[in-house]
Amino acid sequence: QVQLLESGGGLVQAGGSLRLSCAASGGTGSTYAMAWFRQAPGKEREFVAGIRWSGDKITIRDSVKGRFTISGDNAKTAVYLQMNALQPEDSATYYCAAAVLFRASYYYTGEYDDWGQGTQVTVSS
Repeated sequence: QVQLLESGGGLVQAGGSLRLSCAASGGTGSTYAMAWFRQAPGKEREFVAGIRWSGDKITIRDSVKGRFTISGDNAKTAVYLQMNALQPEDSATYYCAAAVLFRASYYYTGEYDDWGQGTQVTVSS
């Protein structure tokens, strides 16, 4: 099991930036992919951005393309989410996730095996 710890959330004004970090430990060498999801109150958890370690394939949600960037370290022990030009609709709890099995897409919550506790991002208008 991979333990994940997120940090970097907070309160920011619209147009501002935040950088989220996710530190992974325990079994990180077996992960196939890591990703960021977010969940706003009353809404389903949704994919934001992810890295598939094989080939360093990056996938980013359309609504945040050009504003959010995901990166990771070669040791598979951390992923980062740089969020620029934040908007109120980006407000949510952001979760880091890790997949330890090979899957088709790594776009859905069910394809990830381990989750962090989440970090809150609030964007004021």
